[in-house]
Amino acid sequence: MCAERDPERAHDAGRPRSGSQSVERALTVVRCLAASDDDLGVTDVATRTGLSVSTAHRLLQALRTDGLVAQDRRTDRYPLGPGFVALGRRAEARLPFGHLVPALEALAAGTGESVSLGTRVGDEVLIVLHVDSPQPLRFDQPPGTFVPVHASAIGKALLAFARDPAGEVADLTRLEPFTPATLTSPDALLADLERTRRRGWALNDGERFTGVRTMAAPVLDPSGDPWAGLAVQGPAARLPDERLEALAELLVAAASAMR
Repeated sequence: MCAERDPERAHDAGRPRSGSQSVERALTVVRCLAASDDDLGVTDVATRTGLSVSTAHRLLQALRTDGLVAQDRRTDRYPLGPGFVALGRRAEARLPFGHLVPALEALAAGTGESVSLGTRVGDEVLIVLHVDSPQPLRFDQPPGTFVPVHASAIGKALLAFARDPAGEVADLTRLEPFTPATLTSPDALLADLERTRRRGWALNDGERFTGVRTMAAPVLDPSGDPWAGLAVQGPAARLPDERLEALAELLVAAASAMR
């Protein structure tokens, strides 16, 4: 659901804007459409983003003019448009991720679980690569998925190995609860990040989806800053405590070998 992304949070009082209001609102509309499994009408978009119906309509029409949004004339509903296909292909060709696919495939084969690579975008993690587990029961996060940074193993790995984890946590807009296990206080999150840094990998223990466990390690640049996170995820029943140490060894080795 679009509402989970809390798109109006960039407009919170006292928080500096990242750009013009029109650009921020247009991005809010795009993200809302991208997060929905179905095409949306103007009222749907307005409701899910908190924008007025007139503003939502104006932005949808402006995006449609550039091909970034399409419009079904039969239903007056909107999906993302073909313009994003070309933009996505160009971005994918220029971003330094494609050469890492064999490493993800090897880690998936070695663990028997799904493997993802993600990078931070504001308060969220964007999944950029994913390899499915061969198991019929698995947890998948396709490329393009956004996950709140505080409820993501990748996000916690990136926060833990940042130069100033406390400052990064303080800058988060909100710590939204998703399950009873979600870390919703800064102190609890910071304590978890301290454990993560000590052992070298993060654990998401049902904090986003009950019954799902994810482990993640940071991928560091030459200066030691994390630019991505590598994760192994699956049903909690297949990732019991006694298996975590062996999986962590494979995970950390794979992340350390990435450049």
